[in-house]
Amino acid sequence: MNADELAETARAIVSGDKGLLAMDESTRTCNKRFARLGIPQDEETRRAYRELLVTTPQLGRCISGAILFDETIRQSKADGTSFVEVLGDAGIIPGIKVDTGAKDMAGHPGEKVTEGLDGLRERLAEYSGLGARFAKWRGVIAVDDRRPSRACIEANAQALARYAALCQEAGLVPIVEPEVLMAGDHTLQRCSEVTEEVLRAVFTHLFAQGVIPEGMILKPNMVLPGATCPKQETLEQVADATVNCLLRAVPAAVPPTVAISACPASLRTLTGRPVGGGWFGTCD
Repeated sequence: MNADELAETARAIVSGDKGLLAMDESTRTCNKRFARLGIPQDEETRRAYRELLVTTPQLGRCISGAILFDETIRQSKADGTSFVEVLGDAGIIPGIKVDTGAKDMAGHPGEKVTEGLDGLRERLAEYSGLGARFAKWRGVIAVDDRRPSRACIEANAQALARYAALCQEAGLVPIVEPEVLMAGDHTLQRCSEVTEEVLRAVFTHLFAQGVIPEGMILKPNMVLPGATCPKQETLEQVADATVNCLLRAVPAAVPPTVAISACPASLRTLTGRPVGGGWFGTCD
């Protein structure tokens, strides 16, 4: 592990106003989307679809990194050029999704814990050899008047920290994604309280696992009222609540955060406070 190289890669991923392309959908998800449109659900069709994505003209002007799936990182253009090489030639850093999904948490109905730690050291070493320079792991936290339980927060925080430590050991920058879900009727204040509690737990475990904060990227949720909450705050109130939460819970040494499908430049404009750059977009 080279701390300087990790920090350099993390800074490059969130440079300027570029974003990350999340093209890490699983084979099952990709096939479901193809089936709805009558597209053949086979590896060659998936490969051709992904070739369209990675060869988009001037993609590197807007995208700093691309998150790939296990199948995708092994695929190539029709002419034999690997997708990793194509992305690199465009100035885009290749990454890889390494969790195996959120599963029901034993003893805690309605809550989930993300799995994938078994064999992760070996998988990370292989992905590094294939050209990946960062990885992604997502933990999900459901909210209502009694959830999340402390057990759910701790289980997901510990998993995220162990994953991050293994990534840095392998020379990969970990994207740490603790996501408080939007589903539900919880208020903006409730989301803020839960998000801060989750972030504090995550960073406690990251510190305990020896993760270098300068060599990681945080991908948190925005602080939002639940999708079915009767009161929906304004964009300005959401931006202010999100920035306040991050300022309270995220160590200053962590590089700028990235938010899904939202450019933090808008938060700077609305709040007048620096929150860094970067955003996530999907290939949906």
